[in-house]
Amino acid sequence: MRRHDDDEVHEHDRGLSHDLPVLARRRMIRLLAGAGVALVPLAGCTSEDGSSASAADCAAVPEETAGPYPGDGSNGVNVLKESGVVRGDITRSFGDSAGGTAEGVPLTLTLTVVDADSGCGTPRKGAAVYVWQCDREGGYSLYTEGVTDENYLRGVQETDARGRVTFTSVFPGCYPGRWPHVHFEVYGSLADATTATAITSTSQLALPKDVCDAVYATEGYERSVDNLGRLSLESDSVFRDGHDQQLAAVTGSVEEGYRASLTIAV
Repeated sequence: MRRHDDDEVHEHDRGLSHDLPVLARRRMIRLLAGAGVALVPLAGCTSEDGSSASAADCAAVPEETAGPYPGDGSNGVNVLKESGVVRGDITRSFGDSAGGTAEGVPLTLTLTVVDADSGCGTPRKGAAVYVWQCDREGGYSLYTEGVTDENYLRGVQETDARGRVTFTSVFPGCYPGRWPHVHFEVYGSLADATTATAITSTSQLALPKDVCDAVYATEGYERSVDNLGRLSLESDSVFRDGHDQQLAAVTGSVEEGYRASLTIAV
């Protein structure tokens, strides 16, 4: 039976030295916002089709921890420098991995990267996005016992003329202590991403409860039911301080698969 031990459950960061600046930044944002100061260092919003939002709709998205399983070289293993990591379908492992495939309810994820300085109206063509997530059992490739030889559910893409990247994935499971989510890092270019340098922003995408409930009622997600029942977005260690701008817009069904979208500004 695969599970995360208590240290893994609560180790959602890269250490205190990383989290203190993030927490300080959030506190400063709240203080300045209360004083009427406009802030747009990193922003985002959801839309049904993944399109960019107007300046009036654009709100700050919190910078989040990459967690203990990034695979970006920050804690040892680095999948970003491996040939084959630039891909749209992340359900299969690639390269010298064991060659496994992540099973689960299909999920198509579209992220739209826009320029904050233009009021979120200008797509960021030529940026790059790296996404990673757990499988339906809550395990992370490269890290979790049983899938350390796999590298599925990780991939990089360059944004198109509309600032979009689209990944074919599976709906992630819910493991103890964390709300269902997908991690992402935004880079200024594909070259930056594949050399794991100069991260522009790091955050996480949350998935709606009603969709999670529907998915977790299907075969293979049994462990997620109890785990989700002990959580809420308001109690999650990452999303509890605000999740409106991180909650993906999701459409679809268990039978046809789901489509999730989020617009972010950098």
